[in-house]
Amino acid sequence: MRPTPTTTDASPLALLKSHFGYEAFRPLQAEIIENVLSGRDGLVLMPTGGGKSLCYQLPALMFEGVTLVVSPLIALMKDQVDALNVNGVGAGFVNSSVSASEAERAQERARRGEVKLLYAAPERLALPGFRRFLHSVKLSLVAIDEAHCISEWGHEFRPDYRNLRQVRAEFPAVPVIALTASATERVRDDIVEQLGLQQGRVFASGFNRPNLTYSVRPKRGAWEELTALLEARRGQSAIVYCFSRHETEELAERLNMAGFGALPYHAGLDGETRRRTQESFVRDRTPIVVATIAFGLGIDKPDIRLVVHHSLPKSLEGYYQETGRAGRDGLPSECVLFYDYADKRKQDYFIGRMEDEAERRNARRRLAAMVDFARLTTCRRRFMLEYFGEQRAEENCGACDACVAQREEFDATEVAQKALSAVIRTGERFGARYVIDVLVGSRSKRVLSAGHDQLSVHGVAKEFGASRLGDVIAQLRERGLLAQSDGEYPTLSVTQAGREFLARRESLRLRVPAESAPQGSRRERGGGASGEGGYDARLFEELRALRKRLADERNVPPYVVFWDTHLRHMAEALPKSVEAFARVPGVGKAKLEQYGPRFVAAIRAYAEANGLADVGDAVPEQRASGENGRRESERGDKSQAVTQSAIRELLARNLTIGEIAAERGVTEKTILGHLERMAAAGEALEVRHLLPDAGKLEEIEQAFEVCGAAFLRPVWEFLGGETAYGDLRLARIHLRQEGRLGEE
Repeated sequence: MRPTPTTTDASPLALLKSHFGYEAFRPLQAEIIENVLSGRDGLVLMPTGGGKSLCYQLPALMFEGVTLVVSPLIALMKDQVDALNVNGVGAGFVNSSVSASEAERAQERARRGEVKLLYAAPERLALPGFRRFLHSVKLSLVAIDEAHCISEWGHEFRPDYRNLRQVRAEFPAVPVIALTASATERVRDDIVEQLGLQQGRVFASGFNRPNLTYSVRPKRGAWEELTALLEARRGQSAIVYCFSRHETEELAERLNMAGFGALPYHAGLDGETRRRTQESFVRDRTPIVVATIAFGLGIDKPDIRLVVHHSLPKSLEGYYQETGRAGRDGLPSECVLFYDYADKRKQDYFIGRMEDEAERRNARRRLAAMVDFARLTTCRRRFMLEYFGEQRAEENCGACDACVAQREEFDATEVAQKALSAVIRTGERFGARYVIDVLVGSRSKRVLSAGHDQLSVHGVAKEFGASRLGDVIAQLRERGLLAQSDGEYPTLSVTQAGREFLARRESLRLRVPAESAPQGSRRERGGGASGEGGYDARLFEELRALRKRLADERNVPPYVVFWDTHLRHMAEALPKSVEAFARVPGVGKAKLEQYGPRFVAAIRAYAEANGLADVGDAVPEQRASGENGRRESERGDKSQAVTQSAIRELLARNLTIGEIAAERGVTEKTILGHLERMAAAGEALEVRHLLPDAGKLEEIEQAFEVCGAAFLRPVWEFLGGETAYGDLRLARIHLRQEGRLGEE
């Protein structure tokens, strides 16, 4: 353990609130921060959006000297530095995007103690001048982001990361924290070895991103599906990943012609064009970027709601990282992959051109896992997490197409027998593609030269078609009836269980392949003026517009001001004083001073214009002291009491929510808000006449049991997006009063 002096008596929790605006740490953050403050090394495995950055940003505030943050993501450095400065934390960066004089100024600020966190690209560590600078300051901590880049076994190996070993050798007393969101067990072991972290602790919070839904759809008809997905998310941010530069530009042009604002991004564009595209995207000027995988590595944008893979990714690690750019703020977001076997052949071609045999073998292994994921008929989330070494007990995640869809089954006994027989008759020497060719009766040169057109299994399943047979073979592998070898050219073989199935003439049912359906469209359109979590959707949009104006004034991305999650809290809580606004999650001291008055004024104006002035704040207000403050508070309390008394009388007359709202001259949402506050205060409310029928109420109760009752969006999605939020709110009031909801 290395002694690491701190410069503040403030507790980590106090700094969390004052600088970052949160009352509590996320899982594992407190333990990781304590480990860092104790001067110990650590490896942090945490999903994108899980709060990795805070694990070194907060200790940096407590340390006496400078924290060096090593990151390969140049654009991300600027965004994180902007966000830290807005939060009142001194930060700077040095990389190839700044001039030598700008880099020197940043380093001089660090020497003077004005910069607590200095971000640097890994290639900077090879420069003798930069290492001399590190010796001129008190280096308290080295944080290594995207740590998987140091491993040759990883999907994004960067030789420049090996420079870290020299820094480690020159500063043996400085603790190191390495962080990654995507690393298999083999890569984790390599990170520990390369960085000498054997004496450090490993923190793994899991790779699951519960707010993301995953689906794979046939590439045939992808254009109609894609436009339906984007139409359902008009005004929201999306990334569409493509295989090639040409495909990127062509698809972006088609989207623009169809009325969607889209820009292409790939390595063939000049640096200034790429910079402008990225800036336009993060500043909410362009909603859609169509890109190769060159895009996104430096994007810290938390409100990307849709990530589409128009082509098959090279690996499951890459897919996980790219889909991880969706929903970093924790709000529901969607990941869609359009799959076609021809895309695998494109990848195979480029893999075949690799000169290094070990690298080629590694690439084929990773691609095989990606294809397996695309062909799954069972839970995709479980498959992906188990690939990263995380065991899952449940078989149904409730948030991927395989688990959500009610997949029909069919009697697959005969086609399974034919498929297994074809594997045996062809000598168990071929892959799935060839076996399918035989089953559909292909007369390709390869089939004819092998004489397999003379086999009894040739053409026996042509009515199924190649695509559906591929799905059948994938399911036979899942059931353990077929096995696939490793290697450059994987082959199929029939397992002992498969041979017993044939010998005993057992029956078998398999799932019908999922049909293409733009599911996102229906789900995203529900809710009307009331947002998914009970927030006011129209106010949310007004706050988004205000956030955009403030961000433009300060020349920063909108999410640096506030995330969507913070705006939703505001649109639900309606904090109409600076004191109440200070208690909104994400509002620290610096942001309160900079933005509080403008947001409070906007919320008050909206509340008054929409008849919400008498509702009172969901975040309890502490009015300013003085006679005026007391009178205002008393007027608000009296007004609310009168309103609730009137609602009580109207409720006793068995009026509907719409009729009560009309009587009071306010919105239905306002009435529901009053009822929830009255129930929360312990008042017994008779709302039975407002509830849906018994069958529907039972469905809602079951959904609450599965999803919890704290937030309505998961319940709404669980019920297929067809249940009105008003019904959910009323059912929650009733079930709580009946004592039928468990602890939340």
